[in-house]
Amino acid sequence: MAPKRNPLNLNPLQLRTLTLLQALARLPDHGRPEGEGVVVENLPHPHGDHFHLGNAMVATRDASGLFNQAAWVALERKGLLKSMFPDAAVLTGAGLDYETGLTDIILHHADHGGH
Repeated sequence: MAPKRNPLNLNPLQLRTLTLLQALARLPDHGRPEGEGVVVENLPHPHGDHFHLGNAMVATRDASGLFNQAAWVALERKGLLKSMFPDAAVLTGAGLDYETGLTDIILHHADHGGH
């Protein structure tokens, strides 16, 4: 049997927030390993309608959870992160491994060859 999609029943805001925190955890300017997880800090502050995470572009509307304490509290309650809102979060192993299904939807990668 295939694993249940979204087994913790995260709402759309929580899924988007976790997806962005996972992406930040993989970037050297934002994530650093600590114990069993990764500290995510130096959160980007979107301006205008989009911002960049590494080589991906993210619509500002998809990032509202990065600055929403309730989203962080819910993710912490579900064991996916330890909150130090608004400055940083420690993504747990469960948070790093959680399949949100949104990576290819909210992280837009430009396809322009060698640029």
